[in-house]
Amino acid sequence: MSRPATRIVWGTLLAALLLSSSLGLRASGDAVQPERWDENVRLPEAVDRNPDPHIVEIDLEARVADVELGSGEHVQAFTYNGGIPGPLIRVRKGDRLIVHFTNTLPQPTTVHWHGLRVPIAMDGVPIHSQPEVPTGGSFTYDFVARDAGLFWYHPHVMSAAQVGFGLYGALLVEDPDEQVGVRDELVIVLSDIATDGHGHFEPPDSGGPAGMVFGREGNHVLVNGRSHPVLKARSGAPQRWRIVNAAKSRYFNLELDGQIFTRIGGDGGLQEMPDKSDALVLGPGERADLIVAPRRTKDGQPLVLRSLLFNRGYGSVEFRDIEDLIAIEMAPLPEYTEPVIVATHRDIEPLQAAGATPVQVDLTLAQKSDGAFEYGINGVPFSKAPIAARVGETQLWTVKNTTKWSHPFHLHGFFFQVVDDTGNPVHPLAWKDTVNVPFEATVRLLVRFDDRPGQWMYHCHILDHADGGLMGTVAVGVPADLHPVNHVH
Repeated sequence: MSRPATRIVWGTLLAALLLSSSLGLRASGDAVQPERWDENVRLPEAVDRNPDPHIVEIDLEARVADVELGSGEHVQAFTYNGGIPGPLIRVRKGDRLIVHFTNTLPQPTTVHWHGLRVPIAMDGVPIHSQPEVPTGGSFTYDFVARDAGLFWYHPHVMSAAQVGFGLYGALLVEDPDEQVGVRDELVIVLSDIATDGHGHFEPPDSGGPAGMVFGREGNHVLVNGRSHPVLKARSGAPQRWRIVNAAKSRYFNLELDGQIFTRIGGDGGLQEMPDKSDALVLGPGERADLIVAPRRTKDGQPLVLRSLLFNRGYGSVEFRDIEDLIAIEMAPLPEYTEPVIVATHRDIEPLQAAGATPVQVDLTLAQKSDGAFEYGINGVPFSKAPIAARVGETQLWTVKNTTKWSHPFHLHGFFFQVVDDTGNPVHPLAWKDTVNVPFEATVRLLVRFDDRPGQWMYHCHILDHADGGLMGTVAVGVPADLHPVNHVH
């Protein structure tokens, strides 16, 4: 190449670099958002102290810390590592995760890894999995992250109270082989907290039996621990949002000024194919993997991600307000005009209803002679009769909600597939661990129990409902009275 030609090439490259710098764009790969586009929302990440590239080893402490809620109000919150939410734990599929957990809270606790297919000894449930970790105690969680997707962690001791006080965090298992094509990614933890306006939490039993029956919601709605954060964006440029609903009772009915969400996955990673909608409902415990390309409004005002009213039963829409979650401000950049092609596809083998063992699970609510209410499984609060399952067995669960409030139904340790009334899969096919069962409605699901025996919990993930009796266990390949115990230091 001649020197003039070389100068022309280098001049063109320099001009392109200067142009990208003046526009505030990142120069690497497919990242197309403005610099620092997510700095007001991004989660802090747990520090990996193991040099092995296939082992992530972190320290996690449950402790009381002063937390500012974004409205100027401070509370002494229950936290992981001092923040709400806890740090984002990031691993790759197939990595070994070691968590050195210590508890300095004034009460015992554990860590449950919601959605992860861990051994029973790592599931974080007292009696069935491990003893409670007492104040001043420690426990080491050690397992392999078998599946890609967004998961989360929270306690399974006095869950409604401890989650309500701020004890939850996100865990992202990445798959290096995924070909999504959108590099700009944001993990979003949606939650709420109830305070009295003077720096104190509302009591966990506020509202008495009526509060338990409905499920207590907070008066502060938070996005990654912040109130009404601002996100920067380039109009038309795609972002990948990985969202978890970590609230103990609140449903989020997401809407972005009528713009389109392209959903590519959920609880158990990518679904078989994308689907599009202009609204998305997430019950407590559910996750969503979305591609969003926010576009500039005609009047130039910020877009607002909102949670619309959602009818989850009596009292859930009356005299309630729409919640503003995130304001999206458009950077002074040219409209992104490249086509946003989302062609994710995942081969998921449908489970077969033919030959599956039928299991009936009725979600019930009764009033005792003293006037108190109790939720139950098939009429029994805190069902003591485990559902029996063999290792390798496929079961067809019919979950019938006989109550006047919806229930996000969660199964520990195993994914399931939602099917229709005839046992055929609901499309797009996806792996789930939490599914909304609307009030006075029925949902059917197929689950195959693999090679991890133990007593696994299932319960409503409105945690007040679980604490009010809406929980049971499934005994997979073990006698019903077997309670494995680990040592706590």
